[in-house]
Amino acid sequence: MVDFELTEEQRMIRETVEGFAREEIRPAARPADESGVVPAQLVEKIWQLGLVTSAIPEQFGGGGDERSALTGAVVAEELGYGDASIAVHALAPRLFAYPILEMGSDAQRSLYLKQFASERFVPATAALMEPRFDFDLTELSTRARRDGSAYILNGSKCFVPLADSAKSLLVYAATDSSAGFKGVDAFIVSPDASGVSIGEREKNMGFKPLCTCAVTLNDVRVDRAARLGGDGEINFSRLMSEARVAISALGVGMARAAFEYARDYARERRAFGVPIATKQAVAFMLADMAIEIDAARLLVWEAAWRLDRGEDSLKESYLAKNYVAASVLKVADNAVQVLGGHGYIREHPVEMWLRNARGLAALDGIATV
Repeated sequence: MVDFELTEEQRMIRETVEGFAREEIRPAARPADESGVVPAQLVEKIWQLGLVTSAIPEQFGGGGDERSALTGAVVAEELGYGDASIAVHALAPRLFAYPILEMGSDAQRSLYLKQFASERFVPATAALMEPRFDFDLTELSTRARRDGSAYILNGSKCFVPLADSAKSLLVYAATDSSAGFKGVDAFIVSPDASGVSIGEREKNMGFKPLCTCAVTLNDVRVDRAARLGGDGEINFSRLMSEARVAISALGVGMARAAFEYARDYARERRAFGVPIATKQAVAFMLADMAIEIDAARLLVWEAAWRLDRGEDSLKESYLAKNYVAASVLKVADNAVQVLGGHGYIREHPVEMWLRNARGLAALDGIATV
């Protein structure tokens, strides 16, 4: 039987992150959007919450907590409620550390996980998306060719968070183009390696504080030991399911923020002597927004629940991402409408959330639970 009742520990985590998002992240969101920079001090504060280090085993200096996709989804929603751009920046090291934790070889865990138990933020990331209109996770254009005891990587990536500052990079590439998900592997690549080129910062419509760059790989040679899992296989579909749960949860948090702002505005804004929230058109719109958010969260939690049970969650995470991408856009757009002319000006954050919401449908692999 499906049971989405949070444990006491999960509720405590949720309350802690929600309070932090409301008090620390939300006030920084608009200045970060205007400046295009995520405050380094805020990133360090988020790091101190242990949202990355807690899952690192004690033998590598971490907290040794059991990793849970549902807990990760709860955390991502609350951080997205504060600001999705800042959340993706702060959680970017998960994109590198968690695949190694889950599917890396013993040697890879010993070599790389200790750095993420540090008291200071360690920039790291993964490169998945490609600059193609027909981008498909099962048909990556980036290829990895076996060459003796090494692999040769060629291809182009885009929307890689923190690519310009990352100390470590996990690159997804096809080793067998005819095998679908089973034909995709990941490789640990140094950003300074010969043949790796980090492009200029991308100029995006939304997620403006988040630095994303294109990454080009031209005959990049990596040792066999750099292949995630060593000589063993990885479960690429599971990694992508975890990524989709994360981005979907961020979207739910963003939608919730837009809804609550519009709701509170409608309660305070008066027209013809009464709050506009009492007008049927506005009340129905707010009710639809609340329904969308609850429905989206249930889809995200179901996908996360299946992951925690060790089940295949590819369909559920795909449905969650598609539904959230549409619902958060609808909720954010409705929030702009509730505010009327005020919704279009930068004095209010709803226009920022609408810009960010537009990007969710196009983004894959920029966060993970």
